[in-house]
Amino acid sequence: MPTKSFRNNTLADHLIGHIDQALNNIFCRQISQRTYPAESSAEDQLSDEEKHTAAGLMRVNHAGEMAAQALYHGQSITARDPSIRDQLKHASIEESDHLNWCRTRLDELGAKPSKLDPLWYAGSFAIGVTAGIAGDRWNLGFLAETEHQVVRHLDSHLQDLPKHDERSRAIVTQMREDELGHATLAENLGAATLPKAINTVMGLTSKVMTSLAQRF
Repeated sequence: MPTKSFRNNTLADHLIGHIDQALNNIFCRQISQRTYPAESSAEDQLSDEEKHTAAGLMRVNHAGEMAAQALYHGQSITARDPSIRDQLKHASIEESDHLNWCRTRLDELGAKPSKLDPLWYAGSFAIGVTAGIAGDRWNLGFLAETEHQVVRHLDSHLQDLPKHDERSRAIVTQMREDELGHATLAENLGAATLPKAINTVMGLTSKVMTSLAQRF
C-alpha cells in the first residue's frame, strides 16, 4: 500500500507540475534570459495605422510563441531520448524569451495579446504530445518543419512591418535567427522528413491561427 500511494502521489505531482507550467505560460509574464533586442533601437513616431499594423503582427508572433511553448512542453514529455528531451527544454527557454519580447512590444504599442491564447496552447500541446509518441525522429521532424514554417512566416513579417518600426523589426530578426537555429538543431539530431501532406496541413493550420490571432 505505501508503494502504491507513493506512485499515485508522484503521478499527481507530475500532473500538477504540467498544469502549473501551462497556466504560467498562458497567463504570466516570462523571465527573459537575454537582453531585449529592441533595447538599443529608438522608438520612432508611428502613425495610428502603423501602430495598428505592427500590433497585429506582434500579436500573431506572440500567439505563435505561445503555441511554441506548448509544442515544446508536449514534445519534451513524450520524447524517449533524455538528450533530446534536454535539447527541447533548452530551446523552450529561448522561446520563453520570444514570448516575453513580443508581450513587451505589445505593451509598448498599447495592444493586448490574442484572447485565444489558451486555445493555441491547448491545441499545440496536444500536437506536441502526439508527435513525441510517434517517436523521436518524427518528433524532431515535426519540430524542424514547424521552425522552417515559422522562419518563412517571420520573413513575411519583416516585409510587412512599418519601415520605421525598428523596435519590432529588431525583435523579429532575433526570433528568426533563433528559430532557424532550432530547425538546424532538430535536423542534426536526426529529424525525419515529414510527408508532404502533413506539411500542407501544418501550413493551412498556421494560416488559420495567424488570421484569427491578428484580429482577436
